[in-house]
Amino acid sequence: MAQTSGSRSLHVLVAGGGVAGQALAFWLTRGGHRVTVVERFPALRATGAQVDLRGQGIEAVRRMGLLDEVRGRLVDEKGVAFVDARGRARATIMANTSGQGRQTLTSEYEIMRGDLIRILNDATAHDAEYVFGRSVDGLDQDEHRVVAHFSDGSSGEFDLLVGADGQGSRVRRAILPQDSDPYRRLGIHTAYWFVPRVASDTDVRDTYMVPGGRQIMRRSHNPTETQVYFVLREDSAEASAIHRAPVDRQQAFWASRFHDAGWQTRRFVDGMAASPFFHSQETVQVRTDTWSKGRVVLAGDAAHCASPYSGMGTSAALVGAHVLADAIDRHPDDLPTALATYDAVLRPFVDRIQAEVNPRLLRLGLPRTRRGVEAFQAATALACHLHIPDLLARRSRTERGGTWRLPRARHDA
Repeated sequence: MAQTSGSRSLHVLVAGGGVAGQALAFWLTRGGHRVTVVERFPALRATGAQVDLRGQGIEAVRRMGLLDEVRGRLVDEKGVAFVDARGRARATIMANTSGQGRQTLTSEYEIMRGDLIRILNDATAHDAEYVFGRSVDGLDQDEHRVVAHFSDGSSGEFDLLVGADGQGSRVRRAILPQDSDPYRRLGIHTAYWFVPRVASDTDVRDTYMVPGGRQIMRRSHNPTETQVYFVLREDSAEASAIHRAPVDRQQAFWASRFHDAGWQTRRFVDGMAASPFFHSQETVQVRTDTWSKGRVVLAGDAAHCASPYSGMGTSAALVGAHVLADAIDRHPDDLPTALATYDAVLRPFVDRIQAEVNPRLLRLGLPRTRRGVEAFQAATALACHLHIPDLLARRSRTERGGTWRLPRARHDA
């Protein structure tokens, strides 16, 4: 821990040991601050599906000095194929490997979430304190301190509490008005899990569209495992509530919604129970007018989840951690100014990536009728035949984060 001469060292509690929480621990300890990370899971949660890094997120990792480690764990996904019920590719959009323009549906930097979590933990474990099996269940604060009340009945005093506890953040609920709703619901739900890889599973991601606003994706990340994603367009109360139900009920829900989907559905459903993990969630954006209150601030998905359809969720978590830590480093004796600076600097970037998620376009990709599926496939096949996705990607001058540049920080690697 290398503290900058003359700066005040803060004791910061980070609630959540995911990408945002660990990236923040990296930068804060580098600035000489004492950091405690509490994670509600009993051990490092190095699981999850495939994530991608784009634009400013890649730059954030480079400034951490971790780009070589990330490159060493990348998933070799060559592109995305839209397949029919027999598994035949109707259209294929390959990754843009030209080094110019914008990434396509597949990024140049695809990595498993668990691998990225382990890389971040290796870079922070010796400097930050990690406490597993504990969450922040409540808080009190005044102008001098914040007191966190933990799930095990204990409490602790800190200079700052950071809620990096995901899109369902408990810390966010504690600082926002009770009648506020931070969610922009897209009417889309997703479940994902792993199944054993078979010989026909290639390094191109398969996307299979089913009438009824349904979609199945298959992508393989190593020689033995394949990821399965079920995506459902549905606005019912049952669909919104199922994600809080026991896992066996969640799995029954997804099996019932896709029982007649065809293709490899039977294989995927049969593999649910034996998967090392299963995750079901509603696809939302988190939008709030403020990311802080007093000595409490939000980071990552807790502050600004852009949804998986943005392609920028992981990048935004890394970028936001960089911006927040730098604001604290520059104003350790004036947290109101630090947190206002964080908001002012980062919000234009967040607004841009959230605005790029268009619910109407998403619904076009999840048609309810067979005719709608056929029309989408035909249009995509024609576009690929004319090389339109490739041309658009190569000629684009900006990534999804636009022209916003990651500011230079005091402790960049």
